[in-house]
Amino acid sequence: MNKEQAELRISELSKELIKHNYRYYILNEPSVSDYTYDEMMRELRALESEYPELLKADSPTQRVGGNASSSFEKVKHSVQMASLQDVFSFDEVSAFVQKCKEQLNSPKFIVEPKIDGLSVSLEYENGVFSRGSTRGDGFVGEDVTMNLKTIHTIPLTLKNAPPFIEVRGEVYMSLTSFEKLSCTMEKNGEVPFKNPRNAASGSLRQKDATVTAKRKLDILVFNVQRIEGKELTAHKESIDYLKELGFTTVSQSDPLTEANEIIDEIKRIGNERNIYPYDIDGVVVKVDSFEQRDEMGSTTKTPKWAVAYKFPPEEKETFLKDIEISVGRTGVITPVAVFEPVRLAGTDVERATLHNQDFINEKGICIGDTIIVRKAGEIIPEVVRSVHHNENAVAYKLPEVCPVCGTKAERDEEAAALRCTNPDCPAQVMKRMIHFASKDAMNIDGLGPQNLNLLYEAGLINSVADLYTLKKEDILKLDRFADKSAENLINSIEKSKSNSLDRLIFGLGIKNIGSRAAQLLCEAFPSLEQIMNASAEDIAQIEGFGTVMAESIVNAFGEQHMKELVERLQKYGLASEYEIKEIADNRFEGKTFVLTGTLPTMKRSEAKNLIEKYGGKVSGSVSKKTHFVVAGEDAGSKLDKANALGITILTEQELTQMTSSKE
Repeated sequence: MNKEQAELRISELSKELIKHNYRYYILNEPSVSDYTYDEMMRELRALESEYPELLKADSPTQRVGGNASSSFEKVKHSVQMASLQDVFSFDEVSAFVQKCKEQLNSPKFIVEPKIDGLSVSLEYENGVFSRGSTRGDGFVGEDVTMNLKTIHTIPLTLKNAPPFIEVRGEVYMSLTSFEKLSCTMEKNGEVPFKNPRNAASGSLRQKDATVTAKRKLDILVFNVQRIEGKELTAHKESIDYLKELGFTTVSQSDPLTEANEIIDEIKRIGNERNIYPYDIDGVVVKVDSFEQRDEMGSTTKTPKWAVAYKFPPEEKETFLKDIEISVGRTGVITPVAVFEPVRLAGTDVERATLHNQDFINEKGICIGDTIIVRKAGEIIPEVVRSVHHNENAVAYKLPEVCPVCGTKAERDEEAAALRCTNPDCPAQVMKRMIHFASKDAMNIDGLGPQNLNLLYEAGLINSVADLYTLKKEDILKLDRFADKSAENLINSIEKSKSNSLDRLIFGLGIKNIGSRAAQLLCEAFPSLEQIMNASAEDIAQIEGFGTVMAESIVNAFGEQHMKELVERLQKYGLASEYEIKEIADNRFEGKTFVLTGTLPTMKRSEAKNLIEKYGGKVSGSVSKKTHFVVAGEDAGSKLDKANALGITILTEQELTQMTSSKE
């Protein structure tokens, strides 16, 4: 086949494949078998490989990039990808509409479902898809062009396109694709994503676009960010225009004028949310006219011409099949409700903690009850109440002995919990090892619960200290391990020896001592010897500590098994000294920050170090005592809570500006 013939055949194959892609991905009506499709794709790849000069940017073969990327380039957004102000009641919706009416002349509003996905920008030059990026913090995102090309609902070329257009859309994973992915991950021994939103985010940011392609993502476009060569005056008009160009767009209402009409539309969408093939977490209400939007303007965070109504937490009835008992790393015996699966906030839920006996008594819970279960966003599911007892219902009582080792359980009045007091209880040993190897503790890559259980069941480890005696040849005898994976695990364990002392202290799993408390402890007593010899009175003087935390530390290091464990860990070369971080100045003194979401350029640990460098504190949860929340991409419930409490929200850019400027 000569070049002229190849060019003709490439054109024919491309047109056929584009047509088949449209029928398969957009219409959901496949017109050829997978085998026939794959044969056509292979032929096209072969021809383009033989004649690379004939390869076009919109070729179907360019949907999947074959090269892995070690990092994503940063993209500065020319138009800020702003977030929306959340509202949680119809009164707030009415107040928003009234405010718009006071400032504008007869405004009209558009109502749209709010897709629970990942916001991205798509740029087209002369009708050809040139660049795609994540939202990031709204000002700076990441270039994920090759990964976005794997999404078949993103057109690579536009019909009758303007010279330039940038649009914003929401990448999501359909509920069907999410269920298939979860099944595949479970079969492969992987931990499934929590929900479709997390799955979409994790899939889009894969270093290898071929992995993204297998995840079957979709997109709905909902906004024009920039455009050249075309005048658009209203949102409804712009959505209709985007459809003409070939985009799959979000559904929207007709223009509405009254609050009651808007609320009726919100209710309709809410009642039908289970019909959508994707998760929605709310409804967006926005002014239609672009001129009126400009008239209203924006704050530094959000536009004044739109709000996002967030659905209240979902509650559903289900049948309580059983109550199982879990024993944690500190010996706490926790009852767990096991019920008929229900779908809540985008995930299938079948388990929820019942906390302790007091909680069970208060809710009047018995096995066999019909119960109400609630879940909001990524919040852990909870049992709200019992609504119906069976005829022979019996009040549930926690066991008097540990269900794992048989040791008599003791009530911990401080925590209102039962506790197994046997430090060698197999359940506690395993949970302590899982905690020790976790990301925020010793961060031993490749040592998750399954692999730890394999090592434990094989008799290779009985405590965390045994990890540092493992040999590659021992690991190779186990299922799931090959030469490379065994070598990687040994290297990861060896690398953990260089972790700072505060990570080790946190990894030891001392009751009441989290990662921040471990860091404060090490700053006050910068060696393991000093910590072990410190009195409760001295430790209680640390800011943020108290008598309970101080006694927890003294009691822990006073136990013989802990002394023996620490001695072994020191023998194997783990940290015994703590390097005090230099404080540049105290501009953040007395200020508490919370980090949430993926920041554009920093890891969370880097942002944490930056805040602490200037005297600030970083907390893991939002409360009334929080001063700032630094929010990145995929910020979830923490951001919602911060907005509800009126806490100042910062982008990464604003945080760095606060540290670079002089006080």
